[in-house]
Amino acid sequence: MIIVGELINASRKVIAEAIKAQDADYIKKVAINEREAGVDYIDVNAGIFIGKEMEYLKWLVQLVQKATGAPCCIDSPDPKAVQAALAVHKGIAMINSISLEKERYEALLPIVAGTNLKVVALCMSDRGMPQTTEDRLAIADKLINALVRNNVSLENIYVDPLVQPVGTKDSFGIEFLNAIQAIMETFKGVHTMCGLSNISYGLPNRKFLNRTFAIMAVAKGLDGLIINPLDKEMMASLTVAETLAGRDEYCENYLEAFRAGRFEF
Repeated sequence: MIIVGELINASRKVIAEAIKAQDADYIKKVAINEREAGVDYIDVNAGIFIGKEMEYLKWLVQLVQKATGAPCCIDSPDPKAVQAALAVHKGIAMINSISLEKERYEALLPIVAGTNLKVVALCMSDRGMPQTTEDRLAIADKLINALVRNNVSLENIYVDPLVQPVGTKDSFGIEFLNAIQAIMETFKGVHTMCGLSNISYGLPNRKFLNRTFAIMAVAKGLDGLIINPLDKEMMASLTVAETLAGRDEYCENYLEAFRAGRFEF
């Protein structure tokens, strides 16, 4: 399971304030906490700062990498901001995200084409948000084939089938889960990735819903998540889910987590 830490995102008020104040110590603390919690990538987003996003994104990348040594997930649809961040990034970054929306696709494809960058491929097109498994599969097919034709390897593609709130339509949860399974079975070698908190939007006890949904998604083949890694119950649930899904040889990860006390809350 590839875990992307979601906390350094300017849509969070505390992070926006830290970025604006150039509070390096606070940003470093958050990054270190995420890394110690076991993330593979640390998401960096400064999208609310129109006109300063490029400057702030570069600052975040340099700060996070200096503090943790971890690769970043560069979270922006602005190609200039992405390129600026990549110019200072060390190692192989993840780009979040390209989609079939014409403007976004044409802007970001030249950046990822022919590279070894990891790419989140969002199942979104100019026709809007997909409603069904079939909608998601059709978009994924076009995106994956376009990326491969432009020399992005399958193992570097992380398809995000797009989670939508089950509170707005009762089929949204199962359609997403079925899309995960269909994508993993149809496109051997690709990965699937999502930020899943939207599933519980507008409902009470959101953490419980999110954890349960994550476990169900792992059972369908999901192998990447953009989450809060400081949610210990979520992280423990993912370890258990992967073990029960047969993706933990000799239960080594489960036993390691048990010995480390990661199931104690």
